[in-house]
Amino acid sequence: MSTSSTKTILRLELPTDPRWVNIAEKNIEEILVDHAYCEQKAATSGISLIVKYPDKEKLVEEMTDLVAEEWSHFERVLAELKKRGYSLGRNRPDEYVVELTKHIRKGDKRERQLMDHLLVNALIEARSCERFKLLWKNIADEGLQQFYYELMVSEAGHYVSFVKLAKEYMPADVVDARLKELLAIEADIIRNLKPRHDRMH
Repeated sequence: MSTSSTKTILRLELPTDPRWVNIAEKNIEEILVDHAYCEQKAATSGISLIVKYPDKEKLVEEMTDLVAEEWSHFERVLAELKKRGYSLGRNRPDEYVVELTKHIRKGDKRERQLMDHLLVNALIEARSCERFKLLWKNIADEGLQQFYYELMVSEAGHYVSFVKLAKEYMPADVVDARLKELLAIEADIIRNLKPRHDRMH
């Protein structure tokens, strides 16, 4: 998957500050620990959607597969930590995700709430994909280069799946309009967050 194709697919309005990858490479233990928790939370989010919307057959089917894949990613990150003599440290709040989830509308129609949940998850996957691409292309560790390339491709697929799933339950034009709004919101969140040495987001 080329750089231009990921940019076209993801539609992120604001690229990551180039300083992030330089900081991340110097603090790879912290990045791997945070990444492990990101994968764990992604799996948990998929489970939550199944619990909240058990009547949505397509959603249950796709989230079941996603949860299994995200948990396998969690296990792979744990293996990378162990390989380097690191251990899983404490969980840290993810300011990016906290700010983004504030824009899931409450008290709206059930299908609109579901759309917002799916699109917010899509954007988290998109930003993770973009960060994985930076790590793949810029870090010196060849093992992690391949690791992050594979995860980049996976996260791009998850982004596409979440958007398509939203269109299963809401008209495509409504989903596209809401996604455009959330992309602008996501860019503002990134713009106002300082690059962190110990965070994936």
